[in-house]
Amino acid sequence: MALKQIALLFACFAIVSAENPYRFFNWNITYGTIYPLGVPQQGILINGQFPGPDIYSVTNDNIIVSVFNSLDEPFLIHWNGVQNRRNSYEDGVYGTTCPIPPGKNFTYILQMKDQIGSFFYFPSLAFHKSAGGFGSIKILSRPLIPVPFDPPTDDFSLLIGDWYKSNHTALKKILDNGKKLPFPDGILINGRGPNVTSFTIQQGKTYRLRICNVGLQNSLNFRIQGHKMKVVEVEGTHTMQISYSSLDIHLGQCMSVLVTGDQPPQDYYVVVSTRFTTPVLTTTGFLRYANSNKKASGPLPGGPTTQIDWSLNQARSIRTNLTASGPRPNPQGSYHYGMIPTVRTIRLSSSAGQVNGKQRYAINSVSFVPADTPLKVADFFQISGVFRVGSISYTPSGGGIFLDTSVMGVDYRTFIEIVFENSEDIVQSYHLSGYSFWVVGMDGGQWTEASRNQYNLRDAVSRSTVQVYPKSWSAIYIALDNVGMWNLRSEYWARQYLGQQFYLRVYTTSTSLRDEYPIPKNALLCGRAKGRHTRPF
Repeated sequence: MALKQIALLFACFAIVSAENPYRFFNWNITYGTIYPLGVPQQGILINGQFPGPDIYSVTNDNIIVSVFNSLDEPFLIHWNGVQNRRNSYEDGVYGTTCPIPPGKNFTYILQMKDQIGSFFYFPSLAFHKSAGGFGSIKILSRPLIPVPFDPPTDDFSLLIGDWYKSNHTALKKILDNGKKLPFPDGILINGRGPNVTSFTIQQGKTYRLRICNVGLQNSLNFRIQGHKMKVVEVEGTHTMQISYSSLDIHLGQCMSVLVTGDQPPQDYYVVVSTRFTTPVLTTTGFLRYANSNKKASGPLPGGPTTQIDWSLNQARSIRTNLTASGPRPNPQGSYHYGMIPTVRTIRLSSSAGQVNGKQRYAINSVSFVPADTPLKVADFFQISGVFRVGSISYTPSGGGIFLDTSVMGVDYRTFIEIVFENSEDIVQSYHLSGYSFWVVGMDGGQWTEASRNQYNLRDAVSRSTVQVYPKSWSAIYIALDNVGMWNLRSEYWARQYLGQQFYLRVYTTSTSLRDEYPIPKNALLCGRAKGRHTRPF
């Protein structure tokens, strides 16, 4: 990048903390032919790579990602789990950010403010996620912040997910025609099909594996033949260090495990299989010991298939390490979330049905339809008629599904409870941008106020994506400390595309930069905001 361009970046991005390091990335987004399941299909590549390059960073780093869109359609990248503190304009979903037009460039300005952990990015528009364009995000602790385990010998990213052989355009057409997608064709590990991906380790050494489910539809179980996995981190929270022989990882979720090379040197199967499905899809990779030519052998390690209680009990066993430091030196348990009274309870219920003869999905009966202008951009310019706060209710209405641009209003610096209610026969998975929340409870049946008696108010794990089991509920607590327009969505991607999402508008009357940054100087403007001006230097 020329010196003039760098100077312009620093002038434009003065709102980003100058004392923290900068890391620059230049990405070119293209189509390319890929063969993940053995047949050619159109993929989305970043700098010619599928999956895309890792983003390696440290707490509070400033991440500058210049994205050039060489596709023939608009494009956006979303940073799943990165909180974009005070700056929802950078979230990279259509409700906050104008798409990058074909042949154009946009530069994201991110800061990994007060975050550590394992996350990922992916394209958020037009069902592009089914074509690739995703990659791993690693946020390491600052050098002087203690980490509750010894430095691993190496740090591997594993992006797992179900996959279709069809191009994303064909899948999008099915959904646009109001139909449901078929069952996926297979499972990928780091963009590769069966028996391709491998990781090489040394005898006696310990390695960190950051595993994220970047798929479209299914929860997955992950296991390694003959090896235990010690969970140490979940989406930015250091956890109690418990070892498991297999792990359920639901849509949109990430976790870190430590694996030690404590078995006889040879190759071992890495197995990923779908959960709660008939049939069960399975794929394999390999954990290889250095200097050994002995191939993997024996039956694949078995894993759970349709058992819900098994998964529920495992989820409950993953808890916060209260004495470990997080992104700051103070212990994670120093914030006593269970002692803070909630000011509001929001109950969210999913549903599926037909609207105008086409398949739709909804939350509290509202099936989201995008506006002609990103909601956050319209909010900044006070453009009326784009959305209405209160267009989705705080509790289920029980009525039929209807279409609207659903926005729910909540107040900055309040502490709330959200209960996800699932009356359907599938596992749901919900993500809230801009936040990490405490998963205080989950159980089968109908949630009632008496369900609070079983909440974990001491060491619940804090994360940004939560599963809800069939005919069950999950409850979370959130401190609303991040002003902005934040996407709350299903991670079941066809359901998200067909309406199972809305935006949470966290609002304050304050105009202080301590509460929210103004619209970026380089923000693209589209829809009814086109022709307006962002702000002066």
